[in-house]
Amino acid sequence: MADINAIAKQFTDFYYEAFDSNRANLAPLYRDISMLSFEGSPYQGGKNIIEKLTTLPFQKVQHKVTTTDVQPSSTTEAKILVSITGLLLVDDSPNPLQFTQIFQLVPDGASYYVLNDIFRLNYG
Repeated sequence: MADINAIAKQFTDFYYEAFDSNRANLAPLYRDISMLSFEGSPYQGGKNIIEKLTTLPFQKVQHKVTTTDVQPSSTTEAKILVSITGLLLVDDSPNPLQFTQIFQLVPDGASYYVLNDIFRLNYG
């Protein structure tokens, strides 16, 4: 079995680097069956998800991952559940925002795609 922690690290490093530099580069990670829950609003399909991510109302963003938890999410397939917590630095704000993001990754040949993506800012 593959090292799921290494897969999760490689995925999250790529995901947040692409998100922070050019969100359109995330398109290959999503499929027509992919689902995003962004602050409680649902989006389905790669096109709709990328449209949401590329039209977020900020110019600059930087993700700082604080924790990563990884578990297998199927006993018969190599699906992986990845839970991330961290800080977002948005535009030139000196106050970082706390976030949580959960991905379910599904194998696709030699790589993985995002079946489920849940994002929430943590207030309080």
